[in-house]
Amino acid sequence: MDDGDISFRLISTDGAQLRAAGDELKDKLSTLAGVSEINDSWQASTNEIQFNLKPLAYSMGLTLSDVASQVSFALYGMEAQRILRNGDEIRVMLRYPEAERKAVSQIYEVLVRTPQGGEVPLSQLADVDIVDGVNSIRRENGNRTLVVWANVDSAVAESFKIADEISKQYLPEMLRKYPKVQSELAGSIQEEMQSMNDQIRNFILSMLVIYALLAIPLKSYSQPVLIMTVIPFGVIGAMLGHMILGMDLSSQSVFGIIAASGVVINDSLVMVDFVNKAREKGMALKEAVVQSGGRRFRAIMLTSLTTFIGLIPIIMETSLQAKIVIPMAVSLAFGVLFATFITLILIPCLYVVLEDLKKPFAKKALEKKHALNILGLKNT
Repeated sequence: MDDGDISFRLISTDGAQLRAAGDELKDKLSTLAGVSEINDSWQASTNEIQFNLKPLAYSMGLTLSDVASQVSFALYGMEAQRILRNGDEIRVMLRYPEAERKAVSQIYEVLVRTPQGGEVPLSQLADVDIVDGVNSIRRENGNRTLVVWANVDSAVAESFKIADEISKQYLPEMLRKYPKVQSELAGSIQEEMQSMNDQIRNFILSMLVIYALLAIPLKSYSQPVLIMTVIPFGVIGAMLGHMILGMDLSSQSVFGIIAASGVVINDSLVMVDFVNKAREKGMALKEAVVQSGGRRFRAIMLTSLTTFIGLIPIIMETSLQAKIVIPMAVSLAFGVLFATFITLILIPCLYVVLEDLKKPFAKKALEKKHALNILGLKNT
């Protein structure tokens, strides 16, 4: 596993700086509350044997490849043939006896055959160094990469907050010490943050579409804004629902908030439509606003309560399959419920305020129309 709750990818052409930066980042993560199981993708193997040929080897016509191949054949073995036994294919390997390849130090005594046909101990032909090896090297666009990851206890800290703090506050300062190293978010935290950005963009686009769909039948630019004022309260309700149930907001929660935004405007649309029709019949503004709450109370409450109650079985589900959709259900259920009570109070009040704001403009339009009528009479 190379992906935790938070992951950072370090990129560099300098392996030493990359390793140093990775170690420093791990040290920083270890000091943060709630962060545990810190690890990285640097995979060290056992030991790696490196040869540096001496002048004697070159004078005998040997190359590094020749020496390395013969040492490998002596210790690991060279396939001589394959035979079938009881339907299984068995490889026959030729190599030194087990007693002569038990210890790493015995590599110095391996005999290397020269092009002239003689055999010379490896110790006379090359300097042998035993160093730490690497099982795999990760590269991206030709640069070496190192991924550092850790898990976050959600009861103590938030993974988004820690990732943001490390990215914006700590990494820029640390990378000044390692000019050849670059950093970026990686793993699930990167995907989730990218998903959040996409959801915010889609949310804005959906709000523009909703505004257009409301403005066309209502024949008004201001009333759609009035109807959509309940959306922030749906968001607040979704957050309160997560707080009540002790859950963290996630990308699935945002999906639920977007869904709730489309649902909560239904109640306010019903009330605004009732007031508009009542005023068309000659009813006074305040009387129409007061009656809208009473006449539409039952329809609004039944719609919201049935939605909330219908989502409760999903919220109470404990199976692993349901855990993905539970945050979305919480956002939708509590967002709709909270916004409903706000709608019954807020929309009537805002409707009256909106009409009061329109009066100066309506008065100016009437005066302009009256002035044009007078000018028309004078011209005749």
